[in-house]
Amino acid sequence: MLAKGGLLPVVTPTLMGVGFILTGWFVDPLFGVAPTLGILMLITAAFFANFWRDPDRPIPRDEGVVVSPADGHVMFVKRERSTGRRPSKSEMDDCEEDEHTGTWFPQPCENILSFSTEQRFEEVPPGEESETDVWRIAVFMSPMDVHVNRAPVAGKIIRMEHRTGKGKRRGPFLPAFRKESEYNERVRTLFKRADELIVEVMQISGALARTIIPWKSEGDELRRGERFGMIRLGSRVDVRVPAKDFAPCVISAEEEKEGYPKGEFVKAGSTILYRGI
Repeated sequence: MLAKGGLLPVVTPTLMGVGFILTGWFVDPLFGVAPTLGILMLITAAFFANFWRDPDRPIPRDEGVVVSPADGHVMFVKRERSTGRRPSKSEMDDCEEDEHTGTWFPQPCENILSFSTEQRFEEVPPGEESETDVWRIAVFMSPMDVHVNRAPVAGKIIRMEHRTGKGKRRGPFLPAFRKESEYNERVRTLFKRADELIVEVMQISGALARTIIPWKSEGDELRRGERFGMIRLGSRVDVRVPAKDFAPCVISAEEEKEGYPKGEFVKAGSTILYRGI
């Protein structure tokens, strides 16, 4: 099964490849150029078919869980607290400016866990945990992983916004496996469950992946594990949830556990990232 938009990129080079090979076989090989081009076109078609693949997935039915929105390895799991947020127009005079991450008002949202606007987070030092902390899990998607993203919870999309970084026209485009890439070009989506819980998902472009394609929009109701978009080529997806309500249940690369040098491999819609507490 191919993701939306994948049929034409796969069929076109396939037909071209077959055409070149048939031309070389029955008409004129053109000194070997025609069959060579045919083979190259078929290899290209195979690459696109692998990239746009969209397999069906079993979706967990457990109560109170958050599933992975992306395929890939878990880069890190962090407990964080908010230290600022994007400003309103009236707050611009009291803001802090960062050359890479942009403009910040040095106070978090009044209700941090509403994720009502993009916030600046830092890791919580041991012993300083609070009820307003969040957990963040970052999943790195390599160019060979499935790139279709799925809803982490059943609920309604209450906000979807596109943001760019600093330094270039559309953002810095740092490699997605670097922690600093969280401020690359990105799409921030909030999913709200029926019980008012809000989960923040950040689709982040990488050094190669510069196209984030949403298939859903604000106001849409989604099932857990339902497809809502994709990112082309290597990229990253971060998931934030209230720390008071959930505990992470995956292994990150930073834990350096034997057998998980790149972190646990997770699958979109199938792997449980967080369980309720």
